[in-house]
Amino acid sequence: MEARAYLRNARISPRKVQIVLDQIRNKPVEIAMATLKHTPKAACEPLEKLLKSAIANAENNHNMDKNNLYVAECFVSPGTIMKRIRPRAQGRAYKILKRSSHVTLVLREKE
Repeated sequence: MEARAYLRNARISPRKVQIVLDQIRNKPVEIAMATLKHTPKAACEPLEKLLKSAIANAENNHNMDKNNLYVAECFVSPGTIMKRIRPRAQGRAYKILKRSSHVTLVLREKE
């Protein structure tokens, strides 16, 4: 049995999210939550909320025990990219790409 939670269109680059996800993959839920709480990265706050949501899904929808859960899979894929233009000298314009992320978190019970 597994419980999933999704975060769509998070306004943070997938590259920044991937760094944090690599730290919590295959960890028990308590350690993953502590890691997210004490890591000074911008992606930690939305990922902490996502992990809490996945835990709630596991408990309420699938009757799984919170103490036996671990982060089985977590991955990020690029979302929509907002394209903006920055004016530069002599009439030029530079492109600014504001990236977003789709994050998926899967929890499973230890056997």
